[in-house]
Amino acid sequence: MTALTTSELHGDAFDFGPLSDLASGDIHTAPTGVQWHRVCSADDLEQAWGEAALIGDRQLALFRLSATEFHAVDQSDPATGAHVMSRGIVGTRGVLRTIASPLHKEVYVLDTGECLTNPDLVLPTYPVRVEGGHLAVGIPAARQMEAA
Repeated sequence: MTALTTSELHGDAFDFGPLSDLASGDIHTAPTGVQWHRVCSADDLEQAWGEAALIGDRQLALFRLSATEFHAVDQSDPATGAHVMSRGIVGTRGVLRTIASPLHKEVYVLDTGECLTNPDLVLPTYPVRVEGGHLAVGIPAARQMEAA
């Protein structure tokens, strides 16, 4: 899979096609039922800037907070359903890394998806790892079926 440049990523969600059509090696199934999807080069993500990506029909927001810290959450804002989370405001609350929705400024913990400003809201989060310089996002089997 070729890496996308930062200029290609800004402001757009990219469709990598149906999951079955991804290039060999781009999907890895873990014993826990999580499928790992190679999304882009880790270097394509700018620090403290969100990017949107598609895995199958699922829109994700990706964040790079440091040279080694990456996060993936649903692109859909839990309060409104609008696909805007990649344009959210990255910050902290104490030691917690957060993302604030660009619409109503609801604040979510990037590690857990907990909403600090409205306990009724939760932002789905996804595990992330770097494999050979590429960012891989884990989609649990149950969420994978929902996205199909």
